[in-house]
Amino acid sequence: MKAFIEIKIEAGSNILSIISALKNIEGVKDATAVTGHADILLSIESPDLNTLADTITNKIHAIRGVENTETMICVE
Repeated sequence: MKAFIEIKIEAGSNILSIISALKNIEGVKDATAVTGHADILLSIESPDLNTLADTITNKIHAIRGVENTETMICVE
């Protein structure tokens, strides 16, 4: 399954360090700084919903500076 994750980071956080850490997570295809209500847009592929949930909860949210995420699962 493929998903996009909007990531909001804490004020004063080093966005380049966070992007670098995100790109090292298994399944992450791309992570880039964006304008708008989110700071980073991440593209990820996962074998199933449970693995995706685990990655978000235990890997993405574990990165220092990550404040909030919103996940959009691709339906096609």
